[in-house]
Amino acid sequence: MAKGHRSQIKRERNAVKDTRPSAKLSYARVSVQKACFVLDAIRGKDVKTALAILTYSPRYASEVTLKLLKSAIANAENNNGMDPDKLYIQECYANKGPTMKRIRPRAQGRAYRIEKKMSHITIVLNER
Repeated sequence: MAKGHRSQIKRERNAVKDTRPSAKLSYARVSVQKACFVLDAIRGKDVKTALAILTYSPRYASEVTLKLLKSAIANAENNNGMDPDKLYIQECYANKGPTMKRIRPRAQGRAYRIEKKMSHITIVLNER
């Protein structure tokens, strides 16, 4: 168990900031499983290659991820002063978001539930 008062423990934990450039998209209307297909294709690649992969990928999640990657590159360039040519994707992941529940009428008065899933997609870049 940690020593010190609860506020002191929180202060120490929050003092360590992650300085890597990143971008996060919350409540993307794509399921985690479908987003992960696209994210697995670009993980660890340099930014130019990842942009090319996302541009020509036929999946819907690739459009969303492409816009997010461009945002992360702009963050790295403007906020951290990094060179866009040296950047690569260090981390990218999708976490489960809330699920919208909808009803679909079926035969004989029944109703089936449709679940429209959402995800939170994060991309973290770093310099080589």
